[in-house]
Amino acid sequence: MEAQPDISQKDLNRLRDFIFKETGIFYESKKDSYIVTRVRQRMVETGCDTFQKYFHNLLFESRDGELLSFIEELTVNETYFFRDFPQLQGFAEEVLPFYLKRKRISKDHTLKVWSAACSSGEEPYTLSIIFQEMIEDFELWDVRIDATDIDRRVLRQARLGLYGERAMKDTPIPYRAKYFQKTPDGWKVLPGVTKYVSFEQLNLVDRSAMRRRRGYDFIFCRNVLIYFNDSSRKRVVSALYDALLPGGYIFLGHSESVGRITAAFILERMGNFLCYRKPC
Repeated sequence: MEAQPDISQKDLNRLRDFIFKETGIFYESKKDSYIVTRVRQRMVETGCDTFQKYFHNLLFESRDGELLSFIEELTVNETYFFRDFPQLQGFAEEVLPFYLKRKRISKDHTLKVWSAACSSGEEPYTLSIIFQEMIEDFELWDVRIDATDIDRRVLRQARLGLYGERAMKDTPIPYRAKYFQKTPDGWKVLPGVTKYVSFEQLNLVDRSAMRRRRGYDFIFCRNVLIYFNDSSRKRVVSALYDALLPGGYIFLGHSESVGRITAAFILERMGNFLCYRKPC
């Protein structure tokens, strides 16, 4: 059995600090074994026989090189269509009609949405389906869904738009027939859904890239902030706030709250549903 490359606690601490600096993702010490396993895997794949050689690659290769490959080994991408259905139902039945009514009054038929950690694409495609189902005059609207993630591998899968049964487990049966094609390789998202969605690689703690994100009606950033520490959360939420239009809404995961981070948003109740709105 081949000996595993030695990684000291000092090395691990240095690596953890580097990950945090580059991505904003903070790994507690209880995740040490998780990180070590993935470092060793990348060391083997890149031909580095010592941690020092591998860390040198992380430091000095281009930012779209080994650093992104390593981050892709670390990030968890567990998602599926219509995830957290009660929240999506509240958005579709309460928030969306109220918001569109206001836009119609101002004769604005544009709808710009950001899926800020889209993973393999289930969330932005779900939003495309929701808009087509819930907006009765959908053909009059200019709809744009920007979908971003730090992981290039999941973005390639998202652009392919092909999914297994697990990803479809919460998808209503009528929607399967209407918006997907069953193939021998899985469920293929139809062009009528994908044409409203564009994918791009983005690091949420990249200040320059985040400043270019503006003019969104809705932002979905669900189950992402839990991976950041307090300072990173504040920075990301501040950037998301700036990206929203006045009166726009942000949606987080069920265990996340911007109220603990900033008082800038207005907490609203829509029926049995709580959501956060940027003041007009």
